[in-house]
Amino acid sequence: MRILSLNGWGGRLGEQLVSYISAADPDVFCLQEATGTPGSTSPWLVYRDGGGELLQRANLFAEVARALPGHQAFFCPAARGPLFDGDQAIPSEWGLATFVRRSLPIVGQVQGFIHGAFSANGFGDHPRSRNAHAVRLHDHATGRTTVVVHLHGLRELNGKGDTPARDAQTTRLVELIGRLRQEGDGLVVCGDFNVLPESRMLIALSDIGLTDLMTRHGFTDTRTSYYLKTPRFADYMLVSDDIDVCRFEVVEEPEVSDHRALLLEIG
Repeated sequence: MRILSLNGWGGRLGEQLVSYISAADPDVFCLQEATGTPGSTSPWLVYRDGGGELLQRANLFAEVARALPGHQAFFCPAARGPLFDGDQAIPSEWGLATFVRRSLPIVGQVQGFIHGAFSANGFGDHPRSRNAHAVRLHDHATGRTTVVVHLHGLRELNGKGDTPARDAQTTRLVELIGRLRQEGDGLVVCGDFNVLPESRMLIALSDIGLTDLMTRHGFTDTRTSYYLKTPRFADYMLVSDDIDVCRFEVVEEPEVSDHRALLLEIG
């Protein structure tokens, strides 16, 4: 089973991202910062926040779904707020998307908020609402059942250090996993956590039996050349001890976001 996780940067490099995902053809693709704007007639819109502007792909979720026709596609919005086409504000949903190859039966799934709740009338103040999506998959080739969870951890304006809000987020994430995972299931947790390697979040996930592949393999950078700040940790992939890791890669090329994709192959 090939699992790919990526923060899509709102699709700022949309065409390159979609082309890469189509060629990579993962069995499970976990996408953070997915966008969905059914009311837009333009492929590009602008996100405005605090005086800054960021180009966004209007319907990144739909574009990736078309590029992976052999997959079931799930969009899990965290908020609905305005993107702009010139001076026109168009309501757009933003959140997580999960794509699962149809040959992998989904025998359970859970979506829930790990910080805040769905924001229907604007993206809200920071730290904004965040959700997680978990799917329980049976692999006929191996006879194994694996739970794959991904999230986009909350962004604090003062950095990636430990905070009470992040502690509460971790508690809710562990509870969400516990609602789905059954005895004997392998577990993979991935995404843009927005924390540092020594964070209490990663310690808590270690306490439930997970190993962080980023630090185990000595990686120190999950950002591409489009990201100019430090620290450069953001994205993680963790596995339970019963996961047979065949390959783990922090993808350097192509650069399709300001985040690098994380690629995991398990037996």
